[in-house]
Amino acid sequence: MREECHSLRHWYHYGEELLAGAGIPDAKTDAWLLLEYAAGITRSFYTLHMNDPMDNSVAEAYEQYLQRRLGHLPVQHITGEAWFCGYSFYVTEDVLIPRQDTEVLVEEALRVLRPGMRILDMCTGSGCILLSLLKGREVTGTAVDLSPAALAVAEENRKRLGIAEDQVKFLHSDLFEKVEGCYDMIVTNPPYIPTEVCQELDPEVRDHEPMMALDGREDGLYFERKIAEDAKAYLKKDAMIFMEIGYDQGDAMREILLSLGYKDVRIVRDLGGNDRVACGRR
Repeated sequence: MREECHSLRHWYHYGEELLAGAGIPDAKTDAWLLLEYAAGITRSFYTLHMNDPMDNSVAEAYEQYLQRRLGHLPVQHITGEAWFCGYSFYVTEDVLIPRQDTEVLVEEALRVLRPGMRILDMCTGSGCILLSLLKGREVTGTAVDLSPAALAVAEENRKRLGIAEDQVKFLHSDLFEKVEGCYDMIVTNPPYIPTEVCQELDPEVRDHEPMMALDGREDGLYFERKIAEDAKAYLKKDAMIFMEIGYDQGDAMREILLSLGYKDVRIVRDLGGNDRVACGRR
């Protein structure tokens, strides 16, 4: 007879209760993702075999993952994986974890993307924005980042998504310092959180994601303002720029883009109704 206390279902609920009791957000989701990772199972397998006993070695691994999550290590850093635009991306503590809100930027860029276009992705991090735009399309791109470690993660994701080596160039550069040529589109998710707010972030973000990818200096607009200004020299006539912004930065970014001479300036909101993307035409 199967012992319920050793079943997959038991361990799933044990993990959920452990995380919830410690105040971990989304405890049920996190418990499942860690069980899925530890046991190498799918939802459908779990549904059919939830009363099957779980191997001791798997249980030990699951316990270890739960303890790491209790220490506020993000699930994505435990599993080394984050999903974005339907693709699995490799992530480490060297890059921001791809987030669903950023998919709005990709969706907006896809509205104007055409075959043969060249895309520049400033502050590429994991490469999730650019690689999602390149995947399955006849376009090329350049991924720029100041962090060599981030570029290594982005290169690994190029391989992971099966994107041709000659379709994307990875460039180690301080913003536009080493960028050459002109582009049909620039996309960017720059640091945009005010410095004083960075210290108030959840420990999962504050302690485990790269501060250089979060800190937008005093008002949070330093890099957005500089990128928008410098980008004009690298955008072809009528080319578009798409910038992720903070939830309360829409009005400020609209004014910045208009003052720099951008046309067709728009602020796009995410599914939560927050300002998320600022876009304009050169």
